[in-house]
Amino acid sequence: MSLKALFMESCALETLSGQAVGAGRFDMLGIYLQRSFIVTGATALCLMPFYIFATPFLKLLSQDKEISELAGKYSKWIVPQLFAYAINSPIQKFLQSQSRVWVMTMISMAALIFHVFLNWILVAKLNYGIVGAAIAGDISLWLMVVGLVVYVTSGCFPDAWTGFSLRAFKSLASFVKLSLASAVMLCLELWYYTAVILMVGWLNNPEIAVDAISICMNLQQWTLMISLGFHTAISVRVSNELGAGHPKAAKFSIAVSVITSAAFGILFTLLVLAFENQFPKLFTDKPILIRETSKLAYFLAATIFLNSIQAVLLGVAVGAGWQFLVALISIACYYVFGLPAGALLGYGFKLGINGIWSGLLLGCLFQTTVLVIRMLQTNWQKEALEAEDRLKTMEGPPDPQLLE
Repeated sequence: MSLKALFMESCALETLSGQAVGAGRFDMLGIYLQRSFIVTGATALCLMPFYIFATPFLKLLSQDKEISELAGKYSKWIVPQLFAYAINSPIQKFLQSQSRVWVMTMISMAALIFHVFLNWILVAKLNYGIVGAAIAGDISLWLMVVGLVVYVTSGCFPDAWTGFSLRAFKSLASFVKLSLASAVMLCLELWYYTAVILMVGWLNNPEIAVDAISICMNLQQWTLMISLGFHTAISVRVSNELGAGHPKAAKFSIAVSVITSAAFGILFTLLVLAFENQFPKLFTDKPILIRETSKLAYFLAATIFLNSIQAVLLGVAVGAGWQFLVALISIACYYVFGLPAGALLGYGFKLGINGIWSGLLLGCLFQTTVLVIRMLQTNWQKEALEAEDRLKTMEGPPDPQLLE
């Protein structure tokens, strides 16, 4: 289970806060933020045992003993990050929904610079290894959280943040329902890639294969950061426009975002193909690993291109509040079709890592196609009306009670 599950839980806040901003209901943003704190905090507590007992869990899944021990050691030290994410992710959504991102960017950049320096001290100089890397992440992330909390509560948002309120506990069930749908939707995406790595780990002599696919997945995550920027931008724009009752503007924004993100995807795809024998050297100097990783270049390129489109479509889903629908689509495309296809090709047809990744690509292609069709068939005027109804449901009863 990833720390990003907490980010996923906060996607309900992304939907509601964006639509509230579009409707001019800034007074509800602080209430939604506090409700999100409750949900993500509870989620962090539920996830903590998975991190503490990661080693036995991985061994139970028949993963390599050495890999399981190392992963378990690291996961114990990053438990503090669970609770940092429980605060950080909702605040990010709170700020993004209002397009107040520059201060957040500067705080994040300062934390990143400190994180690099701290990693250099703990890992390179003091030789603390993965424990040092985990501690560096704990400290830098919590410093960033403190900076964001000070920014939000210092009076910079007089309409959106008026202090802690007991209203956060009212209509909590509806908020939790949307949060769980958000978490399931995005966890299904994340777990799909995790399942692929686990399947590779079940191959004979998996060490090189796991290292090769891990390098590709890391590079894919780097390129995905660009698409995730468009994901966030379109989710905010769609939620703002639907909340304001501007369906045509929402529809136009979707087309622009998909085209722009796809253009970046094509660029990264061409770069991977052009440097298929060089990109593994960014991560390793072992000739056998470089050779095996290079063989996966075409699979990596196809994954990058599909994700450049898919990330934007998922952003639209979050902005429109379609989390539950997309979760069902993901189950069908990934778990009913993609993973079995990968298992059949990888194990049944003896194609190994190539067959497993082929199943991943088929699932991604299937889901992307279904989402595109769903977008084209959507009545955006109806979505704007549903956004209005959703805000009324989530608002809850009046009579706020501030906590001194």
